[in-house]
Amino acid sequence: MSETIFTGCIPALMTPCKPNRSPDFDALVRKGQQLIAAGMSAVVYCGSMGDWPLLSDAERMEGVARLASAGVPVIVGTGAVNTKSAVAIAAHAASVGAKGLMVIPRVLSRGPIVAAQKAHFQAVLAAAPDLPAVIYNSPYYGFATRADLFFALRAEHPNLIGFKEFGGGADLTYAAQNITSGDAGLTLMVGVDTQVCHGFINCGAKGAITGIGNALPREVLHLVALSQAAAAGDAEARRKAYELEQALLVLSSFDEGPDLVLFYKYLLVLNGDAEYALHFNESDALTPSQQAFVTTQYQLFKDWYANWAA
Repeated sequence: MSETIFTGCIPALMTPCKPNRSPDFDALVRKGQQLIAAGMSAVVYCGSMGDWPLLSDAERMEGVARLASAGVPVIVGTGAVNTKSAVAIAAHAASVGAKGLMVIPRVLSRGPIVAAQKAHFQAVLAAAPDLPAVIYNSPYYGFATRADLFFALRAEHPNLIGFKEFGGGADLTYAAQNITSGDAGLTLMVGVDTQVCHGFINCGAKGAITGIGNALPREVLHLVALSQAAAAGDAEARRKAYELEQALLVLSSFDEGPDLVLFYKYLLVLNGDAEYALHFNESDALTPSQQAFVTTQYQLFKDWYANWAA
């Protein structure tokens, strides 16, 4: 499966809420279209950023179907407690024209058991054999997919074409050393916003799945382009990539924490997207101190970038 959607810069969409705290799929599609128009290569829905644990399977499927029917190239997160749900989500993604799968480990029930995870991955990959898929490796899911399991799965499921690494620099290095390097048919995706330079320059990543890119698409696309140029040997691009990544660090570090959706929705509100003001649980909200901090940091970065980019 040589053609893959897993390249370039791909934002993980958040799910906007109506006043009654139900999903606002019209706003979801608008945001997807805006980000593709800005230069993103695809979108992810429904990963952690999309609040998949707070949505029903039917709501998740509706969001996928609406994005696909609107012409937004969408990669579908398959996170679920029950393998049957993950299989249904994967099969639905294929049926409505999604472009890829982000296969998330089984959570809670037998989560640390390798045999259980292998069976889970096999079932999801088999449900959509024509969709290219990456395994989503994240410490938050409590299971680390290592090289032996990855290649055992790939031997049976050629649609498994890559690895999205949400861990830190050491985890990205492991994935590059032991899984994705040396095989042109495999793709490494940077899965955390603080490791874009390391992923592209040192680990051979072909794409990045981003949270902060929802709010700062131009700037994150710039960072990815500089990182790609640096990976090709451009010394000036390397210097600029690290400068930009460092300036983004406070905002991008929200991607590493449990309140990432709260922070990044708030940045969209600061951008004027009022439909991101609410969360599915009424008690889920930033404190006034958190709001003041992120507002200050956001303006600080925007002022710096306007001067630096000029």
